[in-house]
Amino acid sequence: MTSSAPKCALDAVFVRTTAQPTPTPGSQPSSNAAAATSSATTTPSSPATGSVSGAAERETPATSASSAETSAAAPIPSCISLTTVHGMGVGGPTVRGYDFNKGLDYDALFASMKFSGFQATNLGLAIEEINKMLHWRSTEPDEENERCKIYLGYTSNMISCGMREIIRYLTQHRLVDVIVTTTGGIEEDFIKCLAPTIVGDFTLDGATLRERGLNRIGNLLIPNDNYCLFEDWLMPILDKMVEDQAKGTHWTPSRFIDRLGKEINNPDSVYYWCHKNNIPVFCPALTDGSIGDMIYFHSYKTPGLIIDLVDDIREMNNSAVFAKQTGMIICGGGVIKHHINNANLMRNGADYAVYINTANEFDGSDAGARTDEAVSWGKIKPGTSAVKVYSDFTLVLPYLVAQTFVKFQQEKEKEEAAKEAAKAAAKATKTTPNKS
Repeated sequence: MTSSAPKCALDAVFVRTTAQPTPTPGSQPSSNAAAATSSATTTPSSPATGSVSGAAERETPATSASSAETSAAAPIPSCISLTTVHGMGVGGPTVRGYDFNKGLDYDALFASMKFSGFQATNLGLAIEEINKMLHWRSTEPDEENERCKIYLGYTSNMISCGMREIIRYLTQHRLVDVIVTTTGGIEEDFIKCLAPTIVGDFTLDGATLRERGLNRIGNLLIPNDNYCLFEDWLMPILDKMVEDQAKGTHWTPSRFIDRLGKEINNPDSVYYWCHKNNIPVFCPALTDGSIGDMIYFHSYKTPGLIIDLVDDIREMNNSAVFAKQTGMIICGGGVIKHHINNANLMRNGADYAVYINTANEFDGSDAGARTDEAVSWGKIKPGTSAVKVYSDFTLVLPYLVAQTFVKFQQEKEKEEAAKEAAKAAAKATKTTPNKS
């Protein structure tokens, strides 16, 4: 028999019934079918991006078979179970959406996403991936309870919109370990502490907005006055930083951001909580925004401020190198996506990864790259269940956080409350006189 390459990507995944007959009731499966079943149930996790082409790249193609010959079945991706569907030898979980006739059960609704298809399935897989990050613990005796280090990356528009409050929740409860963002993702958090951002419309005329001193971010509006307030707040801090530098303080972007989080002293701020909880925030393009404008203006008034990028890249990369397990949650693309991925390259890849953005890979952009491209660079470990959700993050991040971090935090608080109640009960028992 002459083997040949699959005619298309589907041939590498699906095995036709001529190659794997369906056993009759009571009969033993053939050796080929048993091997295929074993592959389906014992293969280590494979990337669960829902991409047929991605699965084909990782699996051995099935050989061609004539009507008189039966070839060995191709390995079955771990996410596929053996069934017979419309004459095909393999299938998967049945596609089924949520039935509202059973009442409104949000947990059941989100659990059904995984079996709904398209990006709903990827959202369901992303929920599973983040829960793996949250629940991993080291089994080494001297590293008891060491957690997976979680990297959160996001572009500035996450802070511009209502996702800021979700990120603040994560930092307030120290549910993430390292943050990477852009300059806009820093400054707009502080600007919102000084004045609000307004909901507008995508179709508002740019020239009219310019005349009225309004800056548009999608369907959001930020008045010029907000940036004036930010300048008034930031300039005295920069003056003090120059003074501190003269006394020996060595400034880096992350130390600068930490200082701003201390100075804002407002619990509405993401970076107030990063300062309080010692969560490092890295911004490799610190000058690309209003902060950069302020540093530029300030350099003429009070020259001499130095912000060292080298110390930050050492700290960022070392945070990954010395971690036992790492997970990446990256909302958006560009510098934040690559900075986190590149740090994990230093340890031969992250153990878990979730990407959320709307970009496609066909222009070769970093934002569009799927998780499997990161595997080729050594930024994600082979055999992981990394997933990319193709969506506007404002549509999926609230649900993603609700089904992972919020549940994890609630369970943690419940356990802590139970421990405190047990301590109080034990103390009461000791102080209560024995009346017998």
